[in-house]
Amino acid sequence: MTRSVHIFGPQFSSFVRSVQLCCEEKGISYSLGLEVGGKEIGFKSEEHFALHPFGKIPVLIDGDRVLCETASICRYLDTEFDGPALQPEAPEQRALVDQWCALLSIYVDKALVRDYLLEFAFPKGEGGTVRMDKVAEAQPAVLEALTLVAGQLDSKAYLMGNQLTLADLIIAPQLDYIAALPHGAELIAPDSALAAYVERLSQRESGQKVLKATRK
Repeated sequence: MTRSVHIFGPQFSSFVRSVQLCCEEKGISYSLGLEVGGKEIGFKSEEHFALHPFGKIPVLIDGDRVLCETASICRYLDTEFDGPALQPEAPEQRALVDQWCALLSIYVDKALVRDYLLEFAFPKGEGGTVRMDKVAEAQPAVLEALTLVAGQLDSKAYLMGNQLTLADLIIAPQLDYIAALPHGAELIAPDSALAAYVERLSQRESGQKVLKATRK
């Protein structure tokens, strides 16, 4: 029987999608959702906190193994399963991938997702409207984060060079959501290297399954 893992979390989550992308790139069979062992797990429930001490997503279930935090999950999947390597072998280069996974998971995610995209996804204004003052307040940090990513990309095919790595899988869903905004072209110029990078990621087989094909 083919070994399969379970990704605990909703499919719209950018971090859940990063783990999905990792599974797709490695050819790992997986299931996805808020059920574990056939039981629905309530968000922030006692069962959820048993899986993640801070009640976050995603969580990976691989048999008796339970892992949380996206970058750690992806590193585990890359080393535990066969398939194309998503981390370089050289210690220095691997450390750089780890560095960028952390930067993208903490600081860039906060700017792009927590403080910006969630204002559109879950409007908290009067009558369920988007709080445009909050959007305007957050936008400078969005532009700064995008400039950081574009600077690292430079003229390379992927963030770390010509080879796809875990760092690309962390940022891919975040950029995909930014590009999908009605004003996405104002944030990521259509003729820019960053726009070409987003398109390159979305055109991969994994991107077709996880990004554009499932964009809500």
